[in-house]
Amino acid sequence: MKLEGAGLTRVRPFVLMATVVIPALLRKLTNGQDRVTASGRNLGQVVADLERQFPGLREHLVEDDELKPSVAVSIDGEMGMAGVLEPVRENSEIFFIPAIGGG
Repeated sequence: MKLEGAGLTRVRPFVLMATVVIPALLRKLTNGQDRVTASGRNLGQVVADLERQFPGLREHLVEDDELKPSVAVSIDGEMGMAGVLEPVRENSEIFFIPAIGGG
């Protein structure tokens, strides 16, 4: 969009979009989708965007503003250790990995 008389073009802010792989047990919250996109510069922002798109998803991933102990996360093939502050890059691929119980 041009600004009147200024000869300048207004540019939309850059938005990072990550691909999030949804675990099978949570796909009921994403209408069966196994992969969705979400925006954010860190994992906490991505989770907030997922909650905006799919209400109820956050409570399965986050507790007291931290990742639940029963959930691990892999971003671009690396296991995240910084919790919700873990940085996310443009086109990152995020896997939420629920703990598997047994014994």
